[in-house]
Amino acid sequence: MDRTKEIITELERSYAIELETMENYLASSIGLEGTDAEAIERSLEEEITLKLKHARRLAKRINVLGGRLPGSLELPRDQTLSQPPADNMDASAVIRGVLSANEVSISQYQKIIHLTDGLDYVTQDMVIDLLSDERELRRLFLSFLTQNARCTLPRHGVPKKGPAS
Repeated sequence: MDRTKEIITELERSYAIELETMENYLASSIGLEGTDAEAIERSLEEEITLKLKHARRLAKRINVLGGRLPGSLELPRDQTLSQPPADNMDASAVIRGVLSANEVSISQYQKIIHLTDGLDYVTQDMVIDLLSDERELRRLFLSFLTQNARCTLPRHGVPKKGPAS
């Protein structure tokens, strides 16, 4: 397979990842309750907009390189860890799902950066920009994970109230 076709294939994969992530963020951002729920919902809503922009940029680049955009029935779906939790109080599951999807995106973008090196600098520059957004998202949701862990950790060594002995 020539490298341009390989680049198109990987861009199509990234396009599918962005769209699936957007779907999962939308589902997870509605009705979340509990610790940091409001901040997480706001962040997810902002990320949905950003994911759509990413998908559009990827779509345009696929088109420029001579590829055909896949329709919804042709797109793979495999973000099992990013599915919205059954319990809308489980903010930590949403955070872990976001971080899981984020790792997939980062890995995919790094793959494309390597693949385009020395061949397609326009695609490489675009993907470096997308990767930068993903790393910012990772930092934000790692901070949510840290905050959430602090709020849910058991307090070891704190005496329980009970009858005085």
